[in-house]
Amino acid sequence: MTATRSAWHIPRYGRPDVLTPVTLPLAEPGPSEVLIRIDASAVTRADGMMRRGEPLFARPFLGLRRPRNGLSGTGLSGEVIAIGDKVSRFAPGDMVFGEAGMRFGANASHICLDEDGVLMLKPDSLSHEDAAVLCDGVLTSWHYLCNLGRVRSGDRVLILGGAGSLGSAAVQIGADMGAEVTATSSARNADLVASLGATCVIDYATKEALLRGAGYEVIFDTVGVTSFSAAKPALAEAGRYLCPVLTLRRLPAVLLSSLIGQKRAMFAAVGLEKPHRLRAMLAEIIILIDQGRLAPVMDRIYPLADLKEAHAYVETGHKRGNVVVV
Repeated sequence: MTATRSAWHIPRYGRPDVLTPVTLPLAEPGPSEVLIRIDASAVTRADGMMRRGEPLFARPFLGLRRPRNGLSGTGLSGEVIAIGDKVSRFAPGDMVFGEAGMRFGANASHICLDEDGVLMLKPDSLSHEDAAVLCDGVLTSWHYLCNLGRVRSGDRVLILGGAGSLGSAAVQIGADMGAEVTATSSARNADLVASLGATCVIDYATKEALLRGAGYEVIFDTVGVTSFSAAKPALAEAGRYLCPVLTLRRLPAVLLSSLIGQKRAMFAAVGLEKPHRLRAMLAEIIILIDQGRLAPVMDRIYPLADLKEAHAYVETGHKRGNVVVV
């Protein structure tokens, strides 16, 4: 009998109900690949955007009518159960975490990944659930604050969307760097965001965060709720507006601000960084986690069979931290 694996297929762009469970042959790892039995995988806002085919200008790369690589999921954690004959970094029995990247297919029972991709040994201090989300909000926020925003001790930093996957990580990272962190959230999540290290929490429903003259060195718009033009008056003289949600409306600001003026709108496609660079960032993140200075925030854990429900919950926009399927 041929060994099989379970996965989730996206036959066309659309709502969560387009997700379709499938049974596929269990692949043999290639010479430089490892076969991983997945214990937990992330369900992210980016996964939902891929399922919907958004932004539209990305469809030439993703697929015009449906995702070219039509399986769901990127972030994962699990156990190596087989390796190719040229693999040297991993061995069967190793606990690992990482991301499938543009191959997708992490919301599944098994996956084959290249050993030189974004794949790391999982620390014993991390559960599979926590490890599965590190390559989404934690890694993105680390890259944006440390490498793009160049946050320094004493900087005033505003996090827009402080309770989500990126925001909950960004508040912790900014506070650990010695920044004075202000974050927006709903009133329901204010205590959570404050406990993560925000010195000031603004209820976005009742108070304006982007006040003229606020003097923030960095504004990190984690969910794309504003624009560079709206954020600009609240920035310091050479402040940086960072947003990982690139739209056709934001692109001109990124390009023009690099040529004119001191204030910058900045974007980076973290997933397109070279794997060795992403692994180096993850190594720094693991140090913070091992030292108790950073911890992923977990909201809900669903069975893999309930992936549609997990996508629908993420799509509400009200999750606190991360969502995984196991």
